[in-house]
Amino acid sequence: MKTLEKIFAGKLLKVKAIKLQPTNPFTWASGWKSPFYCDNRKTLSYPELRTFVKTEIARIIMEHFPEVEAIAGVATGAIPQGALVADVLGKPFVYVRSKPKDHGLENLIEGELKPGMKVVVVEDLISTGGSSLKAVEAIRNNACDVIGMVAAYTYGFEVARKAFHEANVHLITLTNYEAVVEEALATGYIKDTDVQLLNQWRNDPAHWNG
Repeated sequence: MKTLEKIFAGKLLKVKAIKLQPTNPFTWASGWKSPFYCDNRKTLSYPELRTFVKTEIARIIMEHFPEVEAIAGVATGAIPQGALVADVLGKPFVYVRSKPKDHGLENLIEGELKPGMKVVVVEDLISTGGSSLKAVEAIRNNACDVIGMVAAYTYGFEVARKAFHEANVHLITLTNYEAVVEEALATGYIKDTDVQLLNQWRNDPAHWNG
C-alpha cells in the first residue's frame, strides 16, 4: 500500500507541479540555483486535489495537535491552504506577513490571536525554513504558543532540519523530496541520470551551479 508521501507526490507530478530544468536552473529567493522546483500552489486550481490537501492537513493536525485553538498561514503561498484547513476544523484563522504592512495598521499578523492560544502553522513549502520560522517567531512574540507546523512539501535540507530543531518546532509534511524523486522515476517523469544530478544538487544546494 502506498504511503501518503508517495500518493501526494504522484498527484503533484500528475498536475505538473514538479518542474525539472537541469539546463536552465531556477533561482530561488535565497539566491540558490536549483534544477528542481515544486509549485504545490498549483493544487488550488484542481478541486479534487485541493480537497485532498486540506483534508489531509486537517487530519494530521487533529491527529498530532488535537489541542489546536487557531490556524496560521504563512504569506503568501499558505494563506489559501491555511484558510481552507481552518474552515474544515472550525478554528480561527490568521496569516503572517513576511514584513509588516507599510500602511494602515502596519500589521505583521492579519486576523486576531488571543494571548495564550495554541497555534498550528500551515505552510506550503519548506526549503531553508527561514520564512516559515520567522512566522513562528511573530506568533510567539504575540504571546501565543506554536504547537506545530504542517507543510505540503519539504526539500529536507539539513539547514532546515537544524533550524526547526533549534526553534523547537515540530514539523510534519504531506510529502518530501525523496518521495517525489522516487515516484517521478517510477512513473518515467525523470530518468536515472536526472536523479544523479538532483542528488548532487541536494547534497550542496548553496554551491550548486548546474
